[in-house]
Amino acid sequence: MKKTSARKWSLLLVLCLSFTMVLSACGGGNNASKNEPPAPAPSNNEASGNNQGGTNNGGDDSGSPLDLAMKGEYKGTKVTMFGPFVDADQVKFENSIKEFEEKTGIDIQYEGSKEFEATINIRVDGGNAPDIADFPQPGLLASIAKTGKVIDLTNILDQEKLKANYNQSWLDMGTMDGKDGKIMAGIWNRSNVKSLVWYPKKQFEEAGYEVPQTWDEMMALTEQIAKDGDAAWNIGIESGAATGWPATDWVEDIMLRTTSPENYDKWVKGELPFTSPEVKHAVEVMSEIWLNKDYVYGGTKSIVTTAFGDAPAPMFDNPPKSWFHRQGNFITSFFPETAKVDVDYDWFYLPPIDEQYGKPVLVAGDIYAMFNDRPEVRAVMEFFTTGESIKTWVQSGGVIAPMNDAALDWYSSESDRRMAKLVQEASTLRFDGSDLMPGQVGAGTFWKGMTDYVSGTATLDKALEQIQAGWKN
Repeated sequence: MKKTSARKWSLLLVLCLSFTMVLSACGGGNNASKNEPPAPAPSNNEASGNNQGGTNNGGDDSGSPLDLAMKGEYKGTKVTMFGPFVDADQVKFENSIKEFEEKTGIDIQYEGSKEFEATINIRVDGGNAPDIADFPQPGLLASIAKTGKVIDLTNILDQEKLKANYNQSWLDMGTMDGKDGKIMAGIWNRSNVKSLVWYPKKQFEEAGYEVPQTWDEMMALTEQIAKDGDAAWNIGIESGAATGWPATDWVEDIMLRTTSPENYDKWVKGELPFTSPEVKHAVEVMSEIWLNKDYVYGGTKSIVTTAFGDAPAPMFDNPPKSWFHRQGNFITSFFPETAKVDVDYDWFYLPPIDEQYGKPVLVAGDIYAMFNDRPEVRAVMEFFTTGESIKTWVQSGGVIAPMNDAALDWYSSESDRRMAKLVQEASTLRFDGSDLMPGQVGAGTFWKGMTDYVSGTATLDKALEQIQAGWKN
């Protein structure tokens, strides 16, 4: 009797277990149909490998990586970063991320080096890439992107948010050739504006001159100043081993005003040769100013022997001995310490030449690339796409934020506010061309060829042939 009861209880137990397993299987099917997110990627202490896959939110549907970071999800993690910021710039950068680190608990371990360009390739090739690297020369990033070692940000960062917060040109310049096609290789965090003409504001207004709005108006004013007894322009390209680089900036700015952005891009890639009519025409337009002894302080011959940082000095004589200096916003660090922005000096936009190309702006800046894919690294990259990430640096002066959500009232001067607005409203933005070209061209034959041409030791045609020859090396 006891054995029979035992068998019944055993049979009943088996049936119950079977029924439970069926219910569990059904429940599992329901969960799978909801597409539950996979487990988050391992933390900094668990993995450091390159991972090209992923979704926009780092494996959690409750918010973007930045949202989760602000909730403390990645507290105690570390993100390594390598870049060219040292000394005062490193201090400014670290100040700009301090509040983010305090709010999120993420430790951004930044390492700066004056030898960044030489070191980053070694680290990437050796499997020791930082989580994030800051490239001041996107051409260097482009060469690394082709190896497949740069994380594609297309499916990591919200593209609609990026389109809303950046001029489309910034996104275009961050798109590069990867190992298997186009990728979003990086995002822009800091910019410098180059398409600026500086002038002595107070004396300029007292002389009754008016800021030109077109290239023709600028040339007419240049001629008027010559008739009044002064040379309008102060120009210097001497820079030691880098002599000639200011001339390349002029050519780049004029290229953007006399041909299409597509041709500019082809030129930078070596697909449009320096000997082409488009490039030759740009240099000829530049020459209308540079080779006219009445237009340049000290005459054309002084251009090659005048240090670029000393060139603006005659603007600050009283009365000024020259009136215009085309250079990026960094040049103000070479102005007299007693000179006040918006009072003693100001700038105007280098005017357009051909209206069909709108109002292009030549820029330089820093593009951040990602080499290791973890949730906290994604959060930091997303943070760097916001104006907040550069707010304190903007407030301290000297840089322009490329993001649209960087408030204009953050800038410490009207000059900087106008500059930021110029970048936001530009019809086209393009990066300094010589910095995008291979070093043997951009920092080699381009510098030397322009120097030889301006000094008179080479004809224009010969100089352009000399520059183009750099591509063969």
